[in-house]
Parts: sequence; structure tokens; C-alpha cells
Amino acid sequence: MSVKSNQRGAVDVLIVPLVALAILFLIVGGFAIWAFTQRSYYKNNSDKEAIAAANKATQDTRVVEQVKYEEEAKKPYDAYIGPAAFGNVTVHYPKTWSAYVVEAQRGGNPINAYLQPGVVPSVSDQDRTFALRVELVQSPYDTVLTQFNSSLKTGKVTVAPYSLPKVPSVVGSRVEGQITPRQQGTMVIVPLRNMTLKIWTESNDFKSDLDTHILPNLTFVP
Repeated sequence: MSVKSNQRGAVDVLIVPLVALAILFLIVGGFAIWAFTQRSYYKNNSDKEAIAAANKATQDTRVVEQVKYEEEAKKPYDAYIGPAAFGNVTVHYPKTWSAYVVEAQRGGNPINAYLQPGVVPSVSDQDRTFALRVELVQSPYDTVLTQFNSSLKTGKVTVAPYSLPKVPSVVGSRVEGQITPRQQGTMVIVPLRNMTLKIWTESNDFKSDLDTHILPNLTFVP
């Protein structure tokens, strides 16, 4: 065997592991690049998700604090006290609201009140929605309640017995649903002597105020 053949064989023996080593290096290098890319992608997205979560948490906290502030700002309550001749109807309402009340208008109801956060808008606008309405009407309780009979039969309203917390001896009704042809809300109807007291909100947006601030504090002399 010649020297050249021996040299060629030695070279072939060295090439095989070198090629294998090169392939292994490429595989390891590719894996390292892939791993780095994935880590960077995950980190970037994790950072974005963490920032988004932090922003949402901050926003949620602000909303909660704003709601809490708005609720606290409603106290102490202002009050409307009606004429003694008509039962001294007393309505406590948030101090951030305003009230416009017409009493004993000739040919009208003894009490007709409009209440709204901020300033009371025009009461002559038939399309206006008010946060709270209070009326003392010169009609018997049964007559007022029968006005909801057709809506009750068609499922547009629900009617349940109700007593004001501070006047538990007088049993009336709580009507929820389509209380007028154009408005969804909640209305409480209670007999007051030979008349009927109606308290209602013309939007479900103020149902919480009705239940939290108005009804628990409303009184009258039966």
C-alpha cells in the first residue's frame, strides 16, 4: 500500500467526525436560536399581558372608587315634606339631586314631584325620563292599580304586595316592567287615606337609587 493511500484513509477518518460535529453544531445552534426566539416572544407577550392586566386593574379600581365616591356624595339626604293636610309625605333624596314640586295645583293632584341628579329639566317634555317621580293622586288605590291589569295579563309588568319600611302597616303594590307605554321602570303604589301615593323611577338606571335611598326613608301619616 502506498503512502498516499494511507494519507487518504486518514483524511477520510477525520472528515466523518468533523461532518458529524458540524451537523451537531448546526442543530444545537438552531435549537438555541429557536429557544431564544421563543423566550423573547414569550417575554414580550408576557410583558404586554402584565401591562394590560395592570392597566385593567387600575381602571377597575378607579371605577369602584368613583362609584363609592358618588354614593357617599349623595349623603346626607335632602328632604321634601308635603302638606300636613295630605299626610306629610316625606321624601328623602340624594343631596346631589334637585327637586321640582307642584303642590295642590287647582284641578290637579295634591303632590306632583320631579327629581333628577343635578338640575331638573323641563317637566313639560313628554319624552323626558326622570330619575324619580312622586305623585299623590285623588283616586282610590284599587282604581290606580287596575290600570295595570292589561299589562299584567300580557306579561309586560309584574305586581307584588309591598309595604314601605317606615310605614309597614300600609300594604300596597310594587309594579316592575313597562310602567308606561314608553318607559321601563319600577313603581310603588300605596293607599293614603282616600287617595293613592305613587313613587316610581322612569328608568331602570335609577332602580338602585330607588331601593337604596328613596323607599327605605320615605314616610307619610296614614
